[in-house]
Amino acid sequence: MTTPGGRGFQLRYYIALAAPPIRAPAEGNEAYLRPEVGFNPNWFHRRCGIDFSERWHTDPVYRRETIRIMAEEIRRSFPGRAIGGVSAAEDPSDLITGIHGAAVVGGMFGMPVRYFANNWPSAHGPVLGDEEAGRLEPPDLSRSAFFQSILAQVDEAARITGSAKGYLNWQGVLNSAFRLRGEAIFTDMLEAPARAHRVFDAVAAAMIEGARLLYECQSRHGFEVLWISTANCMLNMISARHYREILLPYDLRLRRAFEGFGVHNCAWSVDPHMEAYASIPDLGYIDMGLASDLGRARQLFPRARRNLLYTPMDLRNKTWGAIRTDLDRIAAELGPCDLGLPDIEADVPDARVLAVLDYCAELSEKYGGRPPALPGARD
Repeated sequence: MTTPGGRGFQLRYYIALAAPPIRAPAEGNEAYLRPEVGFNPNWFHRRCGIDFSERWHTDPVYRRETIRIMAEEIRRSFPGRAIGGVSAAEDPSDLITGIHGAAVVGGMFGMPVRYFANNWPSAHGPVLGDEEAGRLEPPDLSRSAFFQSILAQVDEAARITGSAKGYLNWQGVLNSAFRLRGEAIFTDMLEAPARAHRVFDAVAAAMIEGARLLYECQSRHGFEVLWISTANCMLNMISARHYREILLPYDLRLRRAFEGFGVHNCAWSVDPHMEAYASIPDLGYIDMGLASDLGRARQLFPRARRNLLYTPMDLRNKTWGAIRTDLDRIAAELGPCDLGLPDIEADVPDARVLAVLDYCAELSEKYGGRPPALPGARD
């Protein structure tokens, strides 16, 4: 792992309490099969009675109080387990990760944000018409009350905890373009490419400017962030050629803007886009679903921190024997890697989560630091 400050470094999967998943710098001592567990807001809403409406996303003092309650529930239900940054000694100091969920970029462009008592917020509202999309400009964040309130929260978090730690969920260029333009962004790519590029360019510019302003604010409080991660959840909606020719240049633009860079591919198969992702210099993170060619991913991304996203549906519905088989395959073919266990709902038994954590520890002990050889592999 190259450390922050060198060009390119590993990122690992990170889920703060009740926050959507994001990335954080790898420490270099990660377990061979490192699980990262995340419970969605409804899990905490039902167990702890926490209200995740607008106040949770705008009031760091209130958010800190709820984090203490959530941390205590994690300690009670999963004693001694590394979940959400909870330790036996103290509560997490991260008050930034998770605010406004995946609605940050939409909010920066002025989209209304809808909040829920038991779920993450969402940006919603009328989508851009043809003329609006064709003249879209990046937002002036110095005049954005929404974005300036985020910076004020960083200052407040640092005041009350001594730390400005945390990461916003910047989503990705196509994800946010879809929120702004709706389904028309896909026809734009084919029939009005100049309009599609206008939207993509504005989103990429907003992500870069927003991240830089946030990082400058955090740096003033002694917390350095040198990377960005993009979320390509919607790539299953387009062809590999369209990603490579139309959207990859924007991911490369994001990559050039920061020291470190990671790609969240979601729990889909990464196979159609694997070659394109492999062309991104010094990629520090890549994730994928179980249907992916895991051995090929290990070959193409030997220096990135790899992550297998295991869905909450599989965690809930598969037999324990089937889950063990999946974990055996992940360790053998993709490891060393993370095992992402995000969005766990209230109907998943604690015992199932504990069993997965215990078996990951067994596999990490079995494999140590070196993966088994794959046929034809040249790791």
